[in-house]
Amino acid sequence: MTTKYELPPFDLRTAMDTLATQDPALASLIRETQEFRVERGSAESPYEVLLEAIAYQSISGKAAATIYGRIKALSATGRAPTPQEMLKLRKPVLRKAGLSGAKILAMKDLAKKTLDGVVPTLEQAEKLSDEELVKRLVSVRGIGAWTVEMFLIFRLGRPDILPIHDLGVKKGWSVAYGKKHMPKPKELLAFGERWRPYRTVASWYMWRAFDRAGYAATNKIRPAKVRKRRKQTATRSKTRRGNAS
Repeated sequence: MTTKYELPPFDLRTAMDTLATQDPALASLIRETQEFRVERGSAESPYEVLLEAIAYQSISGKAAATIYGRIKALSATGRAPTPQEMLKLRKPVLRKAGLSGAKILAMKDLAKKTLDGVVPTLEQAEKLSDEELVKRLVSVRGIGAWTVEMFLIFRLGRPDILPIHDLGVKKGWSVAYGKKHMPKPKELLAFGERWRPYRTVASWYMWRAFDRAGYAATNKIRPAKVRKRRKQTATRSKTRRGNAS
């Protein structure tokens, strides 16, 4: 099914106007690039979104799509296997579909936690806070904060999510603010305080800055600077020399 896009559940115009006023660098990006949209695809529930995310981890999109297609073919409906179906599927069958042992364990843990109520339904998720959703969903084997943040941004349209470990956001920030290095996660988190309560929208425009710059430019952006502890090193050297004598 083709993914559809729609406006987020918050006032996007207010968000963009607020960010443009607070941050001149964002103002031009907002004027010149596309607006933020929420995805509305075939996978709507947290369970389905996370099941697909697990299938796509650490492999190319094309290969993952093929494997996930095989997983869906194991369901009675041709959609993602229900949690009950996933728990009944035997490991050799899932292996044959192309899943690694780690992904099989992750999918079965996801299914179990969905039936136990740890992973909420979409309706329940919409009523939970960002913090509670992150806490619940990262408890699933193989699911990290980044995957949950993408769900919060692109499926739920939460307005104030800042994925500080996302490569596109970090490199987009470097492009937007004329930096040769990527920011450290803590640096990006501190910088992003000026974007509250619309850090999701700001992150979206960091991705747009990354896209517009192109790989030739963004590949030149260096990793975050690491401070050299010269004083500590010098002190340790003196101590060692003193002990040796």
